[in-house]
Amino acid sequence: MLLKEYAKNKKTCTVTFTLLGAAAPGAKRITLVGDFNNWNKDSTPLKRGKEGEWSVTLNLEAGHEYLFRYLIDGERWENDWNADKYVPSPYGDADNSVVIV
Repeated sequence: MLLKEYAKNKKTCTVTFTLLGAAAPGAKRITLVGDFNNWNKDSTPLKRGKEGEWSVTLNLEAGHEYLFRYLIDGERWENDWNADKYVPSPYGDADNSVVIV
């Protein structure tokens, strides 16, 4: 799930990325990996919420599309079930999630 809040100047957008617990049952660690962090598998960990969901908030430059995925326990990739759109990944037969800001 993506929650977007634009700055008054419309140059940046605060985006909260949330992965529901149902998408990652039993997960110990989830990271957000994408264009905004050079696909670094460790730089953007999500925090677990009281209801079992995982989330992280980033400030992104508006006027762009960013590809991303969630990495669960360093082994399994998951898309955002409510991404703005999906595009084919250059690796394998999977898609990448896209957030448009």
